[in-house]
Amino acid sequence: SYELKWAGERDAEAYKKKMAEERRDSFAFRNAEGKHQRDLEAEMDADDLQREHESYELKWAGERDAEAYKKKMAEERRDSFAFRNAEGKQQRDLQAEMEADEQHLEHESYELKWAGERDAEAYKKKMAEERRDSFAF
Repeated sequence: SYELKWAGERDAEAYKKKMAEERRDSFAFRNAEGKHQRDLEAEMDADDLQREHESYELKWAGERDAEAYKKKMAEERRDSFAFRNAEGKQQRDLQAEMEADEQHLEHESYELKWAGERDAEAYKKKMAEERRDSFAF
């Protein structure tokens, strides 16, 4: 009967040891599984951060490109204004020169007309004088 009691106690002790070992194995497995899950989560978070960073980099590059394009367009617009301004000045100068030439020609024409009128008046006077002189004889 003692032998049965001791055998039962040994069996109970062996069972307790087996259960304690299984419990330790279970903790070790759950610990390893938890670490694996945390590592996986950390890797996924790192991937998300990397993608987010790349997205910001692309956004910033796009903003820089847009700003450079705006500056280029503003510069081209200023150049266009400057060119049109210079072109307009050249046109105005040419127009003024042509008007001055036309005014000069018109003035010469008047001078010739007046000279002709003076010559005609002098001729008329001369003819009238000659006529008076011819009547005087």
